[in-house]
Amino acid sequence: MLARLRREFIAITMLLVGMVLIGVLGMIFVSNALTLRAVTTRILDRAIEGDITSAQIGDTTGEQSAEIMLAVVVELAPDGTPLNLGGSPVAIPTDTLDDVVAEVLAAPSDSGECENYPISWKRAATPYGWRLALVDTYSRDAALRTQALNGLAIFLVSMGALFVISYLLSGWALRPVERAWQQQRRFVSDASHELKTPLAVILANMQILERDRGVGEDAMRWVRSTREEATHMRELVESLLTLARADEQASARAGRTGQDAPETDLTALVFGCCLEFDAVAFERGCSLETELSDAVVARVSADDYRRVVRTLLDNATKYASPGSAVRVRLDRNGRRSRLAVSNFGEVIAADELEHLFDRFYRTDRARERRGEGGFGLGLAIAKGLVEGAGGSISATSDPEHGTTFLVLL
Repeated sequence: MLARLRREFIAITMLLVGMVLIGVLGMIFVSNALTLRAVTTRILDRAIEGDITSAQIGDTTGEQSAEIMLAVVVELAPDGTPLNLGGSPVAIPTDTLDDVVAEVLAAPSDSGECENYPISWKRAATPYGWRLALVDTYSRDAALRTQALNGLAIFLVSMGALFVISYLLSGWALRPVERAWQQQRRFVSDASHELKTPLAVILANMQILERDRGVGEDAMRWVRSTREEATHMRELVESLLTLARADEQASARAGRTGQDAPETDLTALVFGCCLEFDAVAFERGCSLETELSDAVVARVSADDYRRVVRTLLDNATKYASPGSAVRVRLDRNGRRSRLAVSNFGEVIAADELEHLFDRFYRTDRARERRGEGGFGLGLAIAKGLVEGAGGSISATSDPEHGTTFLVLL
């Protein structure tokens, strides 16, 4: 949980800062691009008006004389034949000029960019034909490309630095949460251990009183009630201890890349659990259907996986509609094992699906069945054991496909 919280903290931080950085760099790039295009447009306007040599150093129009000298004015006959190259000393190859003139005369607008050359152009009709102004935009385009590459480099370096800073800050920010979580987990484990001894004494005393023939029937009723509640509490304590152990396994696994658990034959294990619950399903008015692939193995504790399977089978048979079938399917999904337990019964609402694996959470229908209800820890324990083994467990529910619990290892 803490690792996921840390990843979310880093992801949110990088997303927000990244969006701001992209916005700032993008606005600067667009602003420069618009400015350079505006300069190009002014140069073309002045060139088309015949003011190609009037700019001086320090001119308040903003264009330097070197930029103005990159403009070429071409006088064209009505058929597109070049008549005069204006007054600019800038040379343009004949082949290039022929291609540009053909493209300009075929264009529907009076200004634009050449497709095959880094040239911006503008044309104007004259009594003798056309006046064409050309500006070399290679330097402008190169400057924009360089700015784009620099912006990308700044973004990547900034995001890398931000990741390192976020990673360090997230560890510092979550340190109190981690300490509180460890203290809570230690408290649950220690308290559960401390409760086991007095519960064992209470149950032993109740068994002695139940065998005592001198206890009256009215008193015996209270003895049985006390024993039942003590048994109920012992089960709760054992569940809490199992949760604490699952948390410890998940925490210990967080820093490891491999699994050190022995390989377990899941096919034989699931088959055995289904045999155990076959009679239970019959008593609850449903049946079990199995589809188990051969020799499916995974690195997981056999006892932990058996508890997960039993929990899923118990829930599936308990809440299945009378006369329906509970389907158990085990197969391979790539390098993972996949266990699916499905039943048809009351559909679980979407808002309840989000909390099914929460501790002490029970749906309304489970609360109504108080005689069959537990503590709301079964699925939480199953999730802890599966995640402690490096797997995942999820649930889906809809009227067409029923309710399905999926375990991947």
